[in-house]
Amino acid sequence: MQSRNGRSPVGGGAAEDLPEHPAPRDPVPPDGGQGPAAGYDDPWYDALAAGWAEADGAGLAARAVPAPRRERERGVAEVYLEVRSSAAFQEVRRRYRRFVIPGALVFLTWYVGYVVAATSAPGLMARPVAGAVNVAMLAGLGQFLSTFLLTWAYARHARLRRDRAALDLRWSTQELTRSSGGGQR
Repeated sequence: MQSRNGRSPVGGGAAEDLPEHPAPRDPVPPDGGQGPAAGYDDPWYDALAAGWAEADGAGLAARAVPAPRRERERGVAEVYLEVRSSAAFQEVRRRYRRFVIPGALVFLTWYVGYVVAATSAPGLMARPVAGAVNVAMLAGLGQFLSTFLLTWAYARHARLRRDRAALDLRWSTQELTRSSGGGQR
């Protein structure tokens, strides 16, 4: 594709060949604006951007545009697939599941048990324990207490059994992505 001044927009001339100010042109060509040269006279259209399409010494246009994202990230995706299939990652996931699945089941059972007891056994839940405090109030407070207890247990388990291994995986993954060229910006 040629621009209106006859130069190719890609590799068509060096920056020194560009005129400082192009010669003024009539905004409407003699054919009444119907031909291929129709349009406004824009001096910026024909000027090359700095670093684009400059010759690399062999007469070819140098590639100034970075590689497409898919090409760069192909190595990074392979790194993450490799890490995901590693024994260390599988161990971190196994430790996570061994805590979370039983903890979630116990907590949900406790919550559903509270709701079922409150709706199906109102006499049991209304039984006074001490003064104005009844079983339902204690069970409701127990729900809050068990939520905080489960949160504390999860954080402790993560700190003692998973965080170190997960941090090691993160560092090794960063090193692998950096060495594959995916960590460059």
